[in-house]
Amino acid sequence: MLDIIYWPVSAILWFWHKAFGFVFGPDSGLTWALAIVFLVFTLRLVLYKPFVKQVRTTKQMQELQPQIKELQKKYKNDRETMAKEMQKLQKEHGFNPLMGCLPVLVQVPVFLGLFHVLRSFNRTGSGWGQLDMSNYDNAHTANYIFSATDVQSFLSARIFGAPIAAFITAPTEELEAFAEWGGTPTKLSIALVAVPLMIIAGLATHFNARASVQRQTPEAAANPQAAIMNKLSLWVFPLGVMVGGPFLMIGILIYWVANNIWTYGQQHLVFGRMEKEEEERKQKKLELRSQNAPKPGAKPVDVRKKQDAPAVEDAPSANGTAATNGTPKQSAKQGGGKRRPGGQQRPGNRGRANQKRKR
Repeated sequence: MLDIIYWPVSAILWFWHKAFGFVFGPDSGLTWALAIVFLVFTLRLVLYKPFVKQVRTTKQMQELQPQIKELQKKYKNDRETMAKEMQKLQKEHGFNPLMGCLPVLVQVPVFLGLFHVLRSFNRTGSGWGQLDMSNYDNAHTANYIFSATDVQSFLSARIFGAPIAAFITAPTEELEAFAEWGGTPTKLSIALVAVPLMIIAGLATHFNARASVQRQTPEAAANPQAAIMNKLSLWVFPLGVMVGGPFLMIGILIYWVANNIWTYGQQHLVFGRMEKEEEERKQKKLELRSQNAPKPGAKPVDVRKKQDAPAVEDAPSANGTAATNGTPKQSAKQGGGKRRPGGQQRPGNRGRANQKRKR
């Protein structure tokens, strides 16, 4: 049923094994380890754009937290209306919740596919999902795209004396499958390789979670659900890697370490670019403000006074006096009285007041 996952995963692993086999040899443990590492890098490179969208979606969700809280408070007794308003808010801001979890959803089947493909190099066990093959049949049976020769190459590969498909709690009869291809490994030799990988995987998981939590806004961190997820990411998940490490193959631990190393570097790259974009937007706003602001020493212009000023102003006449828009009679009435020799205008009611006094 899951062959649609197993075949592509085995094909990518086969490609990188052949590529590094030309350099280090097909039976080298380093060749197989690098094939697993670059399987991770290939997957994460394909998922780079969805990861960027995931980060932007997470940031956008943090920015919308105040509005989401207002909707939850406003429609706390009407869940149907609240759901509609939430969808409306998400649509207005182009928010897609699916993009926040798409990269994780894609990585889960790949992890399970790699686990199954690596486990299928040793099918001598009798437990759940095993085929209970003999050592000979297992070494001479193909494993998806890998031929029987590739299976024998994998059984021969060692990393500091430990097979990549071995794990600390593996039954002794399963470890016998490696006997003809480099000798039966001991639990101690497996633990000496697996335990450091478990510790590195746990620490890498913790520091990745810490880097993600530190970039959260105070509003998002104060959310009870986010607070629970932060604690799980910081402490429970890393501890789970270390507790479950004895049951995981060395190849899976290599996958986990490589995946966390890529995530750590990719986070710094993506968040660094986003911070630069934010800084550029702020800089553009400041430049726009400085362009609209008055120059140093210049008197600020009041736009309202300009709009209230009359459209036509009185133009000076040829003799230096202001020309009026009305008739001479009107101007005389408005001005009130004759003009003095110096050009000053006499008050209009001066003579009349004296005449009244004489009478």
